[in-house]
Formats: sequence, C-alpha cells, structure tokens
Amino acid sequence: MRRPMVAGNWKMHGTRASADALAQGVRQLAIPDSVEVAVLPPFLHVERVLEVLADSPIAVGAQNCAKEPWQGALTGEVSAAQLADAGCKLVLIGHSERRQLFGESDELLSRKFIAAQSHGLVPILCVGETLEQRQAGRTLEVVSEQLGSIIHELGIGAFFNAVIAYEPVWAIGTGLTATPAQAQAVHAAIRAQLAGESAEVAQGMRILYGGSVKATNAAELFGMADIDGGLIGGASLNADEFGAICRAAGC
Repeated sequence: MRRPMVAGNWKMHGTRASADALAQGVRQLAIPDSVEVAVLPPFLHVERVLEVLADSPIAVGAQNCAKEPWQGALTGEVSAAQLADAGCKLVLIGHSERRQLFGESDELLSRKFIAAQSHGLVPILCVGETLEQRQAGRTLEVVSEQLGSIIHELGIGAFFNAVIAYEPVWAIGTGLTATPAQAQAVHAAIRAQLAGESAEVAQGMRILYGGSVKATNAAELFGMADIDGGLIGGASLNADEFGAICRAAGC
C-alpha cells in the first residue's frame, strides 16, 4: 500500500522570523503516522527550518536544484550535493513556475532529476497542462510528454525512488481546483503510462495532486484511487491549514 505524502511548497515566501514561526507551528502539528510530511522552504531558510524540525518526522526539501550535481562555477545555483549536505531529503523538479517563467526544458529537467538522485535526494517531478492546453483537449498528451521525456532519458528504473506531482497550471494560485474526477483521470493516466514500462514502479509510485488544495477540498481529492496526497502551495503557509490537509491524507 502506498503511504500518502503531503509536501508544502513555501515558494518565495518568508522572512527569517516568519519562516521560523511557520516551522515551529508545523512542528507542533498532530499528524497521523501513516502520512509522510515534508516542507520545502526557500533556500535562505532551509538551514533554520532543518534546525527547528530536527528530531521530528517532518522532512525538509528544496524547491529546485542545479543541473550539475556537484559544486562548481554556476553563480546563483545550489547543487544537489549542497542540499544533501545541508540535510535536505527531497527536491522539486520541473514545477510549472520553473517551466513557464524560466523556460526549463525537459532535457534540463532530466539532468536535474538525475543530479538529485545521485546525492540521495528524492525528486518530486511536477507535470501539468496550461488552461489553453486543457481547453484544446491536450491534457493527457502534454502530461504524457513531460513524463515520457524523463523515462526516455533516464529509464523507468529512475522512478523507483521518486514522486510525481500532477499540478494543472491553471489551478496553481488561482483558487481554481480540478474536480476530483478530473484529477483522478490524469493520475490514472500517469499510472497507466508507468505500468506500460513497469508494473512494479506503477504500483509503488506516489502521485500527488497540487493546485489550490485546501482543508475544505483535500479529503475529497485524496479519496480518489490514484491520488496519494498533495503538493500544497499557499495553504502550506498556514500551519493549522496545512495540518488539516495532512490529516485529510491520513483518513
């Protein structure tokens, strides 16, 4: 049985004081042991959040990593080696904001994916379509291409230690949410694509949903057969709201 996961992506939010307070609030949450929980603060706050959450079951990850796994001459970048050395356990790869705003290609994301794994980090691969692509009926095509590019470059074996997050771009930070049926259809298609390569990988893969998940809609979304938790944006900035979402994943 797949263990549900809820990961909070803090994005580019937080001062030292507010990040500390949020981490302290998250540490105090009553979270079912059946749910794996992680938070992904901005790089500047990773060290402090790691300190606050030390000896807690909550993992800390990063929102991005460099394409090169080691240290080197890449001004402004942070490598997987540095993240692992700091104590991070996970890293987002290919969030739609990275794809859309920074033009990150599938080829680049493959390099980041393998760089993360080379240092023991679990990549959370984000896939999802824009509103225009959904309206054109291309949702499954787009998601399949995004996932397929990693499989083609790295092989299905790379997914034995990874997580996938389906985040429709049109539902991120907009207040719009895919219906449980819409989300389930895409999650099922992702699992079927993986199954075409490896039944074992498909069965074990945790596929998270992201896109305006809140305490009020989490239980219904997480109740779908192929939705194994959530990648939470804005709602993860409120510890009580985040806790309620985590508890919904454990129901």
